[in-house]
Amino acid sequence: MSPRGVATPDVRERLFAAAERVVERDGPGALTSRAVTTEAGCAKGLLHAHFAGLDEFVAELCLDRFARTTAKARALLQLAGQGTVARNLTAVALALFDSAGPALSGLAMSRPTTTRRIRESLGGGAPGFTAIEEAITTYLAAEQRLGRVAEAIDPSTVALAIVGTAHHLLMTNWPGTPDPRPPMTRLVATLVGG
Repeated sequence: MSPRGVATPDVRERLFAAAERVVERDGPGALTSRAVTTEAGCAKGLLHAHFAGLDEFVAELCLDRFARTTAKARALLQLAGQGTVARNLTAVALALFDSAGPALSGLAMSRPTTTRRIRESLGGGAPGFTAIEEAITTYLAAEQRLGRVAEAIDPSTVALAIVGTAHHLLMTNWPGTPDPRPPMTRLVATLVGG
């Protein structure tokens, strides 16, 4: 446990990772400020010293994870012509399910203040599903120019199908439901022809 008054390095990521572990292990209902700080091994008030409250913390966590997946999606363009198109796309699609993604989505949607904060941020230009969709479209168009994606495939429609399916699977996944990764992998392979 970090002693009171001593700086905690990488406090945001430390708290975010702790929250993901709590949600993954104990479910969204177990996420409290105290559960997060206990899991992170830091002072009880640390979360409130960096965030206005649990709703803001959850919103920032979700926005941070969207930004990470968006960065991964934007990096797809550098992979044009390398590996397989299906494998490259699947890695990005599955990144949405990393760690506690489905549980965090459910948690965010169950907290009206958090949901409002996320929507405001996304509306203000924070990266989210739209940015991921745009990055996938750009990547598929580049692969099409290289002849690795059939001309008959519409990149923007494929991107919408991938992102829309990921969103659906995130919003309908809860303990006891099937793992969303296999159907997501099959969808990507079907959409890009293997």
